[in-house]
Amino acid sequence: MKGHEPGMGPRSIPPPYPPPPERSAEVRRRFAEEARSERPDLSALCLLIGAEADGALDEDGIDAAQLELDRLAGELPYRPGGPRAWAQAVERLLGERHGFHGAPVDYERLESSLLHEVLRRRRGLPILLSVVWLEVARRAGAPVYGVALPGHFVVGFGPAEEQVLADPFDGGRVLSGTDAELLVAGATGAPLDPSMLVPAAPLEVIQRILNNVRAWASARPERSDVSLWAVELGLLLPSHPARLRYERAQVLVQRGEYTEGAAELDAYADLVEVVDESIARRARQQARTARAMLN
Repeated sequence: MKGHEPGMGPRSIPPPYPPPPERSAEVRRRFAEEARSERPDLSALCLLIGAEADGALDEDGIDAAQLELDRLAGELPYRPGGPRAWAQAVERLLGERHGFHGAPVDYERLESSLLHEVLRRRRGLPILLSVVWLEVARRAGAPVYGVALPGHFVVGFGPAEEQVLADPFDGGRVLSGTDAELLVAGATGAPLDPSMLVPAAPLEVIQRILNNVRAWASARPERSDVSLWAVELGLLLPSHPARLRYERAQVLVQRGEYTEGAAELDAYADLVEVVDESIARRARQQARTARAMLN
Protein backbone atom coordinates (compact mmCIF):
# COMPACT_ATOMS: atom_id res chain seq x y z
CA MET A 1 0.00 0.00 0.00
CA LYS A 2 1.49 3.36 -1.03
CA GLY A 3 1.79 6.12 1.56
CA HIS A 4 1.84 9.90 1.39
CA GLU A 5 4.87 11.99 2.22
CA PRO A 6 4.23 14.15 5.30
CA GLY A 7 3.91 17.31 3.23
CA MET A 8 1.37 16.04 0.73
CA GLY A 9 -1.75 17.03 2.66
CA PRO A 10 -2.77 20.46 3.94
CA ARG A 11 -0.67 21.20 7.03
CA SER A 12 -3.77 22.07 9.04
CA ILE A 13 -5.31 18.65 8.35
CA PRO A 14 -3.81 15.51 9.88
CA PRO A 15 -3.69 12.24 7.91
CA PRO A 16 -5.33 10.41 6.32
CA TYR A 17 -5.15 12.80 3.39
CA PRO A 18 -7.90 12.75 0.74
CA PRO A 19 -7.30 11.39 -2.76
CA PRO A 20 -6.76 13.70 -5.76
CA PRO A 21 -9.93 14.77 -7.64
CA GLU A 22 -9.61 12.27 -10.48
CA ARG A 23 -9.20 9.37 -8.04
CA SER A 24 -12.14 10.62 -5.97
CA ALA A 25 -14.34 10.78 -9.07
CA GLU A 26 -13.50 7.17 -9.94
CA VAL A 27 -14.11 5.99 -6.36
CA ARG A 28 -17.51 7.70 -6.32
CA ARG A 29 -18.49 6.24 -9.68
CA ARG A 30 -17.72 2.75 -8.44
CA PHE A 31 -19.44 3.40 -5.11
CA ALA A 32 -22.65 4.49 -6.85
CA GLU A 33 -22.49 1.52 -9.23
CA GLU A 34 -21.98 -0.97 -6.39
CA ALA A 35 -24.71 0.62 -4.25
CA ARG A 36 -27.20 0.27 -7.12
CA SER A 37 -26.28 -3.31 -7.98
CA GLU A 38 -28.70 -6.15 -7.35
CA ARG A 39 -26.66 -7.48 -4.43
CA PRO A 40 -24.41 -4.70 -3.05
CA ASP A 41 -21.08 -5.97 -1.73
CA LEU A 42 -20.64 -4.68 1.83
CA SER A 43 -16.86 -5.04 2.00
CA ALA A 44 -16.40 -3.38 -1.40
CA LEU A 45 -18.53 -0.41 -0.38
CA CYS A 46 -16.68 -0.06 2.93
CA LEU A 47 -13.32 -0.11 1.16
CA LEU A 48 -14.51 2.54 -1.31
CA ILE A 49 -15.45 4.72 1.67
CA GLY A 50 -11.89 4.13 2.85
CA ALA A 51 -10.50 5.15 -0.54
CA GLU A 52 -12.50 8.39 -0.45
CA ALA A 53 -11.12 9.15 3.03
CA ASP A 54 -7.54 8.02 2.46
CA GLY A 55 -5.68 8.83 -0.73
CA ALA A 56 -3.04 6.26 0.24
CA LEU A 57 -5.53 3.42 -0.25
CA ASP A 58 -4.91 2.44 -3.87
CA GLU A 59 -6.19 -0.59 -5.81
CA ASP A 60 -3.44 -2.80 -4.40
CA GLY A 61 -4.51 -1.78 -0.91
CA ILE A 62 -8.16 -2.57 -1.62
CA ASP A 63 -7.20 -5.98 -3.02
CA ALA A 64 -4.98 -6.64 0.01
CA ALA A 65 -7.86 -5.88 2.38
CA GLN A 66 -10.16 -8.29 0.54
CA LEU A 67 -7.45 -10.95 0.59
CA GLU A 68 -7.02 -10.45 4.34
CA LEU A 69 -10.73 -11.11 4.86
CA ASP A 70 -10.36 -14.26 2.71
CA ARG A 71 -7.31 -15.35 4.70
CA LEU A 72 -9.06 -14.92 8.04
CA ALA A 73 -12.07 -16.85 6.77
CA GLY A 74 -9.76 -19.69 5.80
CA GLU A 75 -8.71 -20.00 9.45
CA LEU A 76 -12.25 -20.79 10.64
CA PRO A 77 -13.14 -24.44 11.26
CA TYR A 78 -15.28 -26.16 8.66
CA ARG A 79 -18.95 -26.05 9.71
CA PRO A 80 -18.42 -25.96 13.47
CA GLY A 81 -22.11 -26.56 14.25
CA GLY A 82 -25.20 -24.45 14.96
CA PRO A 83 -25.46 -20.68 15.48
CA ARG A 84 -23.80 -20.68 18.92
CA ALA A 85 -20.91 -22.83 17.71
CA TRP A 86 -20.36 -20.44 14.78
CA ALA A 87 -20.45 -17.39 17.10
CA GLN A 88 -17.94 -18.99 19.45
CA ALA A 89 -15.65 -20.08 16.61
CA VAL A 90 -15.52 -16.54 15.19
CA GLU A 91 -14.97 -15.11 18.68
CA ARG A 92 -12.00 -17.43 19.22
CA LEU A 93 -10.50 -16.54 15.85
CA LEU A 94 -11.06 -12.80 15.60
CA GLY A 95 -11.44 -11.74 19.22
CA GLU A 96 -8.98 -14.03 20.99
CA ARG A 97 -6.40 -15.09 18.40
CA HIS A 98 -6.25 -11.91 16.32
CA GLY A 99 -7.27 -9.38 18.98
CA PHE A 100 -10.03 -7.49 17.14
CA HIS A 101 -11.90 -5.34 19.68
CA GLY A 102 -12.88 -1.78 20.48
CA ALA A 103 -12.42 0.77 23.25
CA PRO A 104 -14.02 4.17 24.01
CA VAL A 105 -10.97 5.99 22.60
CA ASP A 106 -11.68 4.47 19.17
CA TYR A 107 -14.67 6.81 18.82
CA GLU A 108 -12.19 9.70 18.58
CA ARG A 109 -10.44 8.39 15.45
CA LEU A 110 -11.66 8.61 11.86
CA GLU A 111 -9.68 5.43 11.13
CA SER A 112 -12.12 3.53 13.35
CA SER A 113 -14.71 3.93 10.57
CA LEU A 114 -12.42 2.80 7.72
CA LEU A 115 -12.36 -0.93 7.02
CA HIS A 116 -8.77 -1.09 5.75
CA GLU A 117 -7.55 0.65 8.91
CA VAL A 118 -9.66 -1.58 11.16
CA LEU A 119 -8.09 -4.64 9.51
CA ARG A 120 -4.63 -3.14 10.06
CA ARG A 121 -5.10 -1.88 13.63
CA ARG A 122 -7.52 -4.61 14.84
CA ARG A 123 -9.48 -1.76 16.43
CA GLY A 124 -12.61 0.13 15.41
CA LEU A 125 -16.18 1.16 16.06
CA PRO A 126 -18.80 -1.54 16.75
CA ILE A 127 -20.20 -1.36 13.24
CA LEU A 128 -16.82 -1.68 11.47
CA LEU A 129 -15.74 -4.54 13.71
CA SER A 130 -19.11 -6.12 12.93
CA VAL A 131 -18.33 -5.76 9.21
CA VAL A 132 -15.12 -7.75 9.80
CA TRP A 133 -17.11 -10.43 11.65
CA LEU A 134 -19.76 -10.50 8.91
CA GLU A 135 -17.36 -10.69 6.00
CA VAL A 136 -15.07 -13.30 7.55
CA ALA A 137 -17.94 -15.50 8.79
CA ARG A 138 -19.90 -15.14 5.54
CA ARG A 139 -16.92 -16.25 3.49
CA ALA A 140 -16.66 -19.34 5.68
CA GLY A 141 -20.34 -20.22 5.14
CA ALA A 142 -21.80 -19.03 8.45
CA PRO A 143 -25.48 -17.97 8.73
CA VAL A 144 -24.48 -14.45 9.78
CA TYR A 145 -25.95 -10.94 9.46
CA GLY A 146 -25.70 -7.51 11.02
CA VAL A 147 -28.10 -6.40 13.75
CA ALA A 148 -28.51 -2.63 14.08
CA LEU A 149 -29.38 -2.25 17.75
CA PRO A 150 -29.96 1.38 18.71
CA GLY A 151 -26.60 2.90 19.57
CA HIS A 152 -24.61 -0.34 19.24
CA PHE A 153 -24.18 -2.56 16.20
CA VAL A 154 -23.76 -6.32 16.77
CA VAL A 155 -23.88 -9.49 14.66
CA GLY A 156 -26.43 -12.29 14.64
CA PHE A 157 -26.03 -15.96 13.78
CA GLY A 158 -28.84 -18.31 12.76
CA PRO A 159 -32.58 -17.88 12.12
CA ALA A 160 -34.79 -15.80 14.40
CA GLU A 161 -35.93 -18.77 16.50
CA GLU A 162 -32.30 -19.81 17.17
CA GLN A 163 -30.64 -16.39 16.98
CA VAL A 164 -27.34 -15.92 18.79
CA LEU A 165 -25.93 -12.40 19.11
CA ALA A 166 -22.27 -11.49 19.46
CA ASP A 167 -20.62 -8.15 20.23
CA PRO A 168 -17.44 -7.64 18.14
CA PHE A 169 -16.64 -4.42 20.04
CA ASP A 170 -16.24 -6.65 23.11
CA GLY A 171 -14.05 -9.13 21.24
CA GLY A 172 -17.03 -11.11 19.93
CA ARG A 173 -18.54 -11.95 23.32
CA VAL A 174 -21.69 -14.01 22.88
CA LEU A 175 -24.62 -12.07 24.35
CA SER A 176 -27.42 -13.33 26.51
CA GLY A 177 -30.93 -11.91 26.11
CA THR A 178 -30.29 -9.74 29.16
CA ASP A 179 -27.07 -8.40 27.64
CA ALA A 180 -28.93 -7.24 24.51
CA GLU A 181 -31.68 -5.66 26.63
CA LEU A 182 -29.06 -3.75 28.64
CA LEU A 183 -27.35 -2.49 25.46
CA VAL A 184 -30.65 -1.12 24.12
CA ALA A 185 -31.72 0.32 27.48
CA GLY A 186 -28.35 2.02 27.85
CA ALA A 187 -28.66 3.63 24.40
CA THR A 188 -32.35 4.57 24.41
CA GLY A 189 -33.81 4.00 27.87
CA ALA A 190 -36.44 1.85 26.17
CA PRO A 191 -36.95 -1.93 26.25
CA LEU A 192 -35.64 -4.25 23.55
CA ASP A 193 -38.20 -4.74 20.79
CA PRO A 194 -38.09 -7.85 18.54
CA SER A 195 -38.10 -5.55 15.48
CA MET A 196 -34.60 -4.41 16.53
CA LEU A 197 -33.20 -7.91 15.96
CA VAL A 198 -33.93 -8.24 12.25
CA PRO A 199 -31.00 -8.51 9.80
CA ALA A 200 -29.67 -5.18 8.53
CA ALA A 201 -29.33 -4.85 4.74
CA PRO A 202 -25.88 -3.88 3.38
CA LEU A 203 -27.00 -0.39 2.38
CA GLU A 204 -28.44 0.20 5.86
CA VAL A 205 -25.03 -0.67 7.26
CA ILE A 206 -23.32 1.72 4.83
CA GLN A 207 -25.72 4.56 5.67
CA ARG A 208 -25.04 4.03 9.37
CA ILE A 209 -21.27 4.06 8.79
CA LEU A 210 -21.56 7.33 6.87
CA ASN A 211 -23.74 8.75 9.67
CA ASN A 212 -20.94 7.91 12.11
CA VAL A 213 -18.36 9.62 9.90
CA ARG A 214 -20.53 12.73 9.65
CA ALA A 215 -21.03 12.78 13.42
CA TRP A 216 -17.26 12.52 13.91
CA ALA A 217 -16.61 15.37 11.49
CA SER A 218 -19.41 17.63 12.77
CA ALA A 219 -17.66 17.71 16.16
CA ARG A 220 -14.50 18.91 14.37
CA PRO A 221 -15.29 22.01 12.25
CA GLU A 222 -11.76 21.95 10.85
CA ARG A 223 -12.64 18.64 9.16
CA SER A 224 -15.47 19.97 6.98
CA ASP A 225 -13.73 18.12 4.13
CA VAL A 226 -14.75 14.85 5.80
CA SER A 227 -18.31 16.10 6.40
CA LEU A 228 -18.60 16.95 2.71
CA TRP A 229 -17.46 13.63 1.26
CA ALA A 230 -19.51 11.65 3.78
CA VAL A 231 -22.65 13.59 2.81
CA GLU A 232 -21.91 13.27 -0.89
CA LEU A 233 -21.39 9.51 -0.67
CA GLY A 234 -24.68 9.27 1.24
CA LEU A 235 -26.40 11.10 -1.61
CA LEU A 236 -25.14 8.41 -4.03
CA LEU A 237 -27.12 5.70 -2.22
CA PRO A 238 -30.36 4.74 -3.99
CA SER A 239 -32.43 5.74 -0.95
CA HIS A 240 -31.41 8.62 1.29
CA PRO A 241 -33.16 11.29 3.40
CA ALA A 242 -33.89 14.58 1.62
CA ARG A 243 -32.28 16.40 4.53
CA LEU A 244 -28.86 15.25 3.30
CA ARG A 245 -29.22 17.90 0.57
CA TYR A 246 -29.68 20.53 3.28
CA GLU A 247 -26.70 19.18 5.20
CA ARG A 248 -24.53 19.34 2.08
CA ALA A 249 -25.59 22.95 1.55
CA GLN A 250 -24.65 23.86 5.11
CA VAL A 251 -21.21 22.27 4.76
CA LEU A 252 -20.58 24.09 1.48
CA VAL A 253 -21.46 27.44 3.05
CA GLN A 254 -19.30 26.63 6.07
CA ARG A 255 -16.41 26.00 3.67
CA GLY A 256 -16.95 29.37 1.95
CA GLU A 257 -18.40 27.83 -1.23
CA TYR A 258 -21.34 30.23 -1.12
CA THR A 259 -22.60 29.99 -4.71
CA GLU A 260 -22.77 26.19 -4.72
CA GLY A 261 -24.19 26.15 -1.19
CA ALA A 262 -26.94 28.62 -2.14
CA ALA A 263 -27.85 26.56 -5.22
CA GLU A 264 -28.10 23.44 -3.04
CA LEU A 265 -30.34 25.30 -0.56
CA ASP A 266 -32.66 26.34 -3.40
CA ALA A 267 -32.75 22.76 -4.70
CA TYR A 268 -33.61 21.51 -1.21
CA ALA A 269 -36.38 24.11 -0.94
CA ASP A 270 -37.87 22.91 -4.24
CA LEU A 271 -37.74 19.35 -2.93
CA VAL A 272 -39.51 19.97 0.39
CA GLU A 273 -41.91 22.75 -0.63
CA VAL A 274 -44.80 20.36 -1.29
CA VAL A 275 -44.37 18.86 2.20
CA ASP A 276 -43.55 21.92 4.33
CA GLU A 277 -43.63 25.45 2.92
CA SER A 278 -42.10 26.98 6.06
CA ILE A 279 -38.96 24.83 5.77
CA ALA A 280 -38.71 25.76 2.08
CA ARG A 281 -39.01 29.48 2.93
CA ARG A 282 -36.24 29.22 5.53
CA ALA A 283 -33.97 27.38 3.07
CA ARG A 284 -34.49 30.06 0.41
CA GLN A 285 -33.73 32.78 2.95
CA GLN A 286 -30.53 30.98 3.87
CA ALA A 287 -29.67 30.78 0.16
CA ARG A 288 -30.09 34.57 -0.15
CA THR A 289 -27.90 35.08 2.92
CA ALA A 290 -25.21 32.82 1.45
CA ARG A 291 -25.20 34.73 -1.83
CA ALA A 292 -24.96 38.03 0.06
CA MET A 293 -21.69 36.78 1.58
CA LEU A 294 -20.14 37.09 -1.88
CA ASN A 295 -20.51 40.90 -1.82
